[in-house]
Amino acid sequence: MKKHITILGSTGSIGTQALDVIRVNPDAFELDCLIAWGNADLLIRQAAEFLPGTVVIGDELKLDQVKAALERLPVKVFGGPSSILDMMEQESTEMVLTACVGYAGLEPTIRAIRAGKHIALANKETLVVAGELITQLAKEKGVNIYPVDSEHSAIFQCLAGEWNNPIEKIILTASGGPFRGKTREFLEHVTPEDALKHPNWSMGAKITIDSASLMNKGLEVIEACWLFNLPPDKVEVVVHPQSIIHSMVQFEDGSIKAQMGLPDMKLPIQYALAYPKRLTTQWPRFNFTQYPQLSFEAPDTSVFTNLQLAYDALHRGGNMPCVLNAANEVAVKAFLMREISFNAMSDLIAHCMAKAAYVKQPTYSDYVQTDRETRRQALTLIGSSNTLLNEML
Repeated sequence: MKKHITILGSTGSIGTQALDVIRVNPDAFELDCLIAWGNADLLIRQAAEFLPGTVVIGDELKLDQVKAALERLPVKVFGGPSSILDMMEQESTEMVLTACVGYAGLEPTIRAIRAGKHIALANKETLVVAGELITQLAKEKGVNIYPVDSEHSAIFQCLAGEWNNPIEKIILTASGGPFRGKTREFLEHVTPEDALKHPNWSMGAKITIDSASLMNKGLEVIEACWLFNLPPDKVEVVVHPQSIIHSMVQFEDGSIKAQMGLPDMKLPIQYALAYPKRLTTQWPRFNFTQYPQLSFEAPDTSVFTNLQLAYDALHRGGNMPCVLNAANEVAVKAFLMREISFNAMSDLIAHCMAKAAYVKQPTYSDYVQTDRETRRQALTLIGSSNTLLNEML
């Protein structure tokens, strides 16, 4: 039987690659709904090809455009944030792939879990911001969360058959990004174009900047603690420039399992969507003779301070990871718009964490308030333009 899928964020990097997976596996998956925020043109093309039962465009100003383009097709069209939330509850859907970026994925994911939908999680910020709330709700509803990030997928694959064996630690690998080995003085002058040139992975702009600053790895550390129920001191980060080993698990007997392969996000996407099956693929295979040397080194947190800030937020707990995430989203957007320097992103995040009102046991409304207040503080600190202010609030 086909697995019925809804994709939240179908026009982004993960969403388009998920459709690549579904395209070559038409007997395995059925698309119930495609959801995008503003890329109406691509959403229209996707809907015309895959003919999902429903599409949703988040930007209501583009609803008429999408409706007009699809009026002759057997596809229902809705628009606006409330429609996105409603689609999380479609009765036929078994799994929701949360492929949108940032804090925006939190509320739809909560809605999907409450409706009993399994989650293929590419939106790491959901667990970063509200890990305790999400994991507890998933447990109550009997919902599984399947990781899509390559590192967390690797850990999940390494743990198959090992669920009852204690973990000594997990080791998340990081490519080091385009600035591995550089100094803070060098980083002060890099441009958004420089930071968007990732050496190994093809990703969206936000995650690529996060990778360059090592914030992405910090967010993954927080996500890993919630996904695998581990304390921070059992999650280690190692820089592995070749991006062949996607992450590792070390067990209490000292044995280490590693998941390896070429850097291609379609593999972890497919593994999450098809679990527990492994579907046949025709993608290129890793050849050991083409990689005679795999290297590893410790991350330099004196230069890439975002990684340490993430550990600090994780150790403090409460709403502090939410503060970290909100400040980072503002910082990345400001850097991409050339309003602050690369190094200033870390300075901004650290300042927001130092000034934020701490909530030890936050509720959902606390997360909402923390996110909004942190964004306001960050935008005030950088004296942001009206354009950025309108986008981020």
